[in-house]
Amino acid sequence: MNTLSAARVSELFGEFFGSQPQTLVKAPGRVNLIGEHTDYNGGFVLPAAINYHTYIALRPRTDRVLRVIAWNFGNAEVEIPLTEAQQEDGQHSWSNYIRGVVQQLCRAGFTLAGGDLYVAGDLPAGAGLSSSASLEMAVIRALLSLSGETIDPTQAALLGQAAENQFVGCNCGIMDQLISARGATNSALLIDCQDLSTRAVTMPSDWEILIVHSGVKRGLVDSEYNQRRQQCEQAASYFDQGSLRAVNLSELLAAEGQLDDLSFRRARHVLTENARTLIAAEALARGDLQTLVRVMGESHNSMRDDFNITTPAIDRLVEIIGDAGAGQAGVRMTGGGFGGCVVAVAPAGVIPQLMDAVNQRYQQETGCTPTLIPAKASAGAFSG
Repeated sequence: MNTLSAARVSELFGEFFGSQPQTLVKAPGRVNLIGEHTDYNGGFVLPAAINYHTYIALRPRTDRVLRVIAWNFGNAEVEIPLTEAQQEDGQHSWSNYIRGVVQQLCRAGFTLAGGDLYVAGDLPAGAGLSSSASLEMAVIRALLSLSGETIDPTQAALLGQAAENQFVGCNCGIMDQLISARGATNSALLIDCQDLSTRAVTMPSDWEILIVHSGVKRGLVDSEYNQRRQQCEQAASYFDQGSLRAVNLSELLAAEGQLDDLSFRRARHVLTENARTLIAAEALARGDLQTLVRVMGESHNSMRDDFNITTPAIDRLVEIIGDAGAGQAGVRMTGGGFGGCVVAVAPAGVIPQLMDAVNQRYQQETGCTPTLIPAKASAGAFSG
């Protein structure tokens, strides 16, 4: 994949606004190595920020208005007032993420200041790499740069999540925003989504990440993501708990046959995925490839069979990469599901054979066109 650069985005700003920007900020996307649909259940996740970003070049204005141009949407332009009272834009739906952030910053007491913003990103939309959270974190950095205000990275993540939950209408958990804000170079980040504590887990120096877009585009707001969240909440309520984090696997297994089958399987995925995520973090830290391969495989099977969020093309892509890795590559679907990406972790010497297998077999066997995205674990918007 081709990536943008800060210099190129600054050039584009100059072309549209007639002068150079005052500054430029960026925020990364992320890939989740393991821990899917556990974040909104108060569980554990193990994502890594990646070296694909949303960039915003900016300069101040004298009024309380944002003039925003979006490179990824044909240089579409919107103006957004810096007030809490925001109206949804049906024509430019991408701007609703910015409007939601403005609303949340105003509610949190930030003064804000007007500016001209040129927004450009090299994260593929709908891929499950969190282009929306990347945009939210970049917008927060940009707006507070304009007003000279500061923010704690975790507060930034919470405001971005609130914008997506309350204004955009997607009930995402905190993982995407928190890893975009707090990511660490050459490390995954083990996040406890109950108390928002984090621990950097350094990856072995000779291991690499390969992301493969399946060619099946997904859209969280229009998918069954919100339905899965409701199903998990229903399962937790059966045990009189606010979230599945408070439920033990033994309790759940004892309730099989009493709890309806769908709720049981949704909860079983979440509870076993939490355990797998903790095992994976320790395996990554000590370079235990075989354990990582095993739990990533179990994670994918659970997403397929208990959570029902994979697709036939995604399942085939995982099989192709797993076969090519011959036990030396952990692989699973990543993201909310129903399309998007697969992530693989393997020694650097194994990555080329995984890429060759995808190029030679995947499109022929599924009719879908893959996009190979080699990635590195990178710093977050507020941590580097």
